[in-house]
Amino acid sequence: MQFDTKQNKGSYRTPSQEEGKGGILSRVSVGKFIVFVAVSLVWLALDMGTKAFANSFERGEVFAGPFAGLFQFRLAHNTGAAWSMFSGSTFALAVIAIVVLVVLLAAVALFSRHITWLEAFSLGLVFAGGIGNAIDRLTLGYVVDFIQTLFINFPTFNVADIGVTCGVVLFLLSFITRTFREESSSKKGN
Repeated sequence: MQFDTKQNKGSYRTPSQEEGKGGILSRVSVGKFIVFVAVSLVWLALDMGTKAFANSFERGEVFAGPFAGLFQFRLAHNTGAAWSMFSGSTFALAVIAIVVLVVLLAAVALFSRHITWLEAFSLGLVFAGGIGNAIDRLTLGYVVDFIQTLFINFPTFNVADIGVTCGVVLFLLSFITRTFREESSSKKGN
């Protein structure tokens, strides 16, 4: 807040009330935060629903597919991270994920006016994926994976993993593109 000495002596103005500044609570930044939250909630619901369905089958059971020889749905329980690294470290991985997700949530809330709409969308995917797998680790002691590729030797994964991977790729592409555009326009202005 800033003390307003020009008019209304003794009154304070919030950053969003300052002229020429977007402020933390501008409509655009609130809109981007809403996109982040909405994407997170929808993707988390999709992740948890598909995992609940998959987990109703026996571990190792193929319950759908194969589809065009590309992938099938086969239930797996993963007590580690990708490629079953750190197997048996479920609680530690959940704690690390929660710390990272709290930092991500705070960063999006505080800096939403500085990110693009695509970045808000992509960070929502990352957040939902992280939360979905953390919930599995804390409630089940493992992550429910069920999407198995058949055309390459790749670890079984889930909707949360798709969100994290696609979210990171989209965020990086948007960030790099935005940075390149900003540098190009600043060079043209000089």
